Amino acid sequence: MYAVLTGWQAASCSVFGEYALHALNPSQPPSPTTARIAGVLCITVALLLHGTMLKTGLHIQNALGLFKLFVLVGIALSGLASLLQVKGFRLENPPRNFEWDTMWEGTLVGGVNAFVTGLFNVIWCFIGYSNANYALAEVRDPIRTIKRAAPLAMLSVTFVYMLVNIAYLAVVDKAEIVGSGRIVAALHFGKLWGVGAERAVSVIVAFSTVGNILAVLFTHGRVVQELGREGVLPFSSIFASNKPFGAPFAGLFEQWLVTSSLVLLVPPGDAYLFMLNLSSYPLALINTFVSGGLVFIHLPDAALPKRFRALRASYEWRPPFRAWTPVVLFFFLSNVFLVAVPLVPPARGYRVYEHLPYWASSQESKDNLEPGVMGTNEQLRIHIMLACARVDASRPFAASVSRTTAARF
Repeated sequence: MYAVLTGWQAASCSVFGEYALHALNPSQPPSPTTARIAGVLCITVALLLHGTMLKTGLHIQNALGLFKLFVLVGIALSGLASLLQVKGFRLENPPRNFEWDTMWEGTLVGGVNAFVTGLFNVIWCFIGYSNANYALAEVRDPIRTIKRAAPLAMLSVTFVYMLVNIAYLAVVDKAEIVGSGRIVAALHFGKLWGVGAERAVSVIVAFSTVGNILAVLFTHGRVVQELGREGVLPFSSIFASNKPFGAPFAGLFEQWLVTSSLVLLVPPGDAYLFMLNLSSYPLALINTFVSGGLVFIHLPDAALPKRFRALRASYEWRPPFRAWTPVVLFFFLSNVFLVAVPLVPPARGYRVYEHLPYWASSQESKDNLEPGVMGTNEQLRIHIMLACARVDASRPFAASVSRTTAARF
């Protein structure tokens, strides 16, 4: 249910709509309704590209992904040039964001809940790294590729992100950054070179966002297809098929439908943050259980009772790549923190959302995950009953259990 009902592209669609409309009229804040319609049009184009023209969609996606990296490098270099007072990048009244007294203004206002909300925003910038894992079946020599590409990509993007944040603070006043929402990149170049540059950069960022929407739709459409091949979904044969265009159109369409619904139905003002948290919170919950299992596998034998050592030995865990134990432990504890803190009421005077309760995304995530957990428990119960039935199939009760469970499957 998490893979099917989470509109991963919804937040990016919202960003695309805002930047596209800002390019048309930088002097007016974009209308929420028009921005939503623009976002739905964007993901509709992505659906048609990946659903009917697979190779063309991939070429555009990869080109826009590379283009996005160049955009980030350009923002970073322009900010550094402004800090160094390079000709053409100088500001008449540079902001005072790097002065010690100014730097920490407004911090520690919202309490620990606000801190985690900020963390989810930061994590969202890196969340795409896992998309490659969903399409490894289409990668040549996947183990070798991911072992090299993942660390290189994460380190390089982290470095560029840090430079981009320095660039924003070097050019745009912190109060304007806080109030700008998602269009801070446009403000950055507007401060340097005027409204014309602000429009141009808005177009550039909108196109780079299209690259993100294409990449996420491509991978998650295939996740839905694999669930169809496993027989998990209703009408599994339809979701498992590549007909009629040689692409998982049914899985892509399902993701389009969920994403478009979220973009159109979430209240204005809360849409971006709610959609971002709705993607990030359940992922942290799943990561808690997965990393908890890895901690169990990584613990030394002396830390486990004998029966648990035997259980662990039965797994025959021999992965081609093994994470370091301190990294696994830190990942587990950090995800426990991310799961627990959003349930804590925010500090007085701070609101996570304008119209929704602070626990809205956590509750919605729980509701999305619950059917899958219940389904897993039901399948486990059925397997246990079948195993008991096989012990003595000659007994009437055992035969009855076998027939009953077979009929339920």
